[in-house]
Amino acid sequence: MNVTVFSTSISKREEAVNRLGADKFVISSHEQQMMEPRDIPFDTYLSLLRTAGVLVLVGLPSEVKFIPGDLILGMKNIVGIVTGGTKQTQEMLDFCASHKIYQQIEIYVNEALERLIKKDIKYRFVIDVANSLK
Repeated sequence: MNVTVFSTSISKREEAVNRLGADKFVISSHEQQMMEPRDIPFDTYLSLLRTAGVLVLVGLPSEVKFIPGDLILGMKNIVGIVTGGTKQTQEMLDFCASHKIYQQIEIYVNEALERLIKKDIKYRFVIDVANSLK
C-alpha cells in the first residue's frame, strides 16, 4: 500500500510521514500537489480484485480511467459512495483491530477551549459531555 495524507496544515507533515508512515503528504490548498494524486492507476487496483470483486471509490475522484476488459473479463464492479456505510465502517474497525491500529487520544477537557482559541488543535476535539458532567 502507498498512503497519501491530505491536510490543510504543513505542521502535520512530519508526524504523518515519520510517525504514521505515510508515503506522501499533500497540502490540500496547493493546486499543483492536488493534481498529482489524480492520476491513479485503477487497472492496477482492478487486477487485485478476485472474480466478481468490487472496487469502492470513497469520495469524488476527478477522473477514473481503466481498461473496460478488466471489468468484463473478471466480472468486476466499480461503485462509488461519498462516505463509507455501516458495513465499510465495521470492516475498517475490524481491520484496525486485527492490525493493532489504534486511535490516539488526549483527554484535556479543561484545556480544550483554550487550545481551540489558540488554534492549537492538531486534529479534532471530541468532548464526552455525559461523562464530563459526572
